[in-house]
Amino acid sequence: MLCLQYLLKLSLSILHHTWIKRKMADNHSKEVRSMNMSHIRSKDTKPEIIVRSFLHRKGFRFRKNDKRYPGKPDVVLPKYKTAIYINGCFWHVHNCDNFVWPKSNTEYWTNKLINNKKRDKKYHDQMREKGWKVIVIWECEINEDRLQRLISEIKGE
Repeated sequence: MLCLQYLLKLSLSILHHTWIKRKMADNHSKEVRSMNMSHIRSKDTKPEIIVRSFLHRKGFRFRKNDKRYPGKPDVVLPKYKTAIYINGCFWHVHNCDNFVWPKSNTEYWTNKLINNKKRDKKYHDQMREKGWKVIVIWECEINEDRLQRLISEIKGE
């Protein structure tokens, strides 16, 4: 419920921004923008590699990006019945300093990012319904302390 209230408030804020402020032109040509976007990875990102390397060093064995599970979790630990989603702050709309709403093409980005957030919730709910533990790690919170807490979360301590 709190998530829906947040999304509604966010949507109204974006719509207000879209109607009141003028749209800004893109600073790059279509070709340059296309090239930039094509270099954004969907898997094997640096945050994913950091988390997976840490887990492997600690003796955990896992599957990565397994298509059999909703949302293809970044890390699947069948032994612990745990799915870990490692989210980028921008693409998954994290409420932190790293997330900034795009100032151009706001209607497109608002719809895209809000739909990403809804889809994440749907996948997490589906995993929980199947009896899986879902852990979300945000790009901005990856540090030694968070990784140590991750072990406790996985083991259920």
